[in-house]
Amino acid sequence: MDCVTRAAADGVELIQIREKDLNARDLLELVRAAVLAVSPWPTRILVNGRADVALTAKAHGIHLPSASIIASEWRRILPPDFLIGVSCHSVADIQASEGADFVVYGPVFESPGKGSGVGLDGLRVAAGAARIPVFALGGVTRENAASCVDAGAAGIAAIRMFQGV
Repeated sequence: MDCVTRAAADGVELIQIREKDLNARDLLELVRAAVLAVSPWPTRILVNGRADVALTAKAHGIHLPSASIIASEWRRILPPDFLIGVSCHSVADIQASEGADFVVYGPVFESPGKGSGVGLDGLRVAAGAARIPVFALGGVTRENAASCVDAGAAGIAAIRMFQGV
């Protein structure tokens, strides 16, 4: 939980809990702890793909994998202020993300496990095609984060950069 608290204290706006290997009960306890840990700051907690856990833990939203039930279907049953993010890997994915509050697009740069990236030009095209904020993901570092924003991203999403790995 130190990483979550440190990120919130440093001004990170959204933290996604992405623990695919945890059972529902353990994930619920983790999310509850994360929500409590960020309570002194405006940081919001999202749960990857598990609206049931997010709602029960009083998290702020969910993040949907690209092959999930589409955001507009979730929007019909979730509270109006519940955030919905969607992972996107193409402009078509972005255009199909109606109902989402934002998308995470990538990989922008080469990234372990994600392969080669679309580059800044690909990000620029994707951001230009979106009606909602696009966050750049994949190989984003402190050194190239600003270039993502310059290419039209609303911000960046990262794993290794925030974990100090």
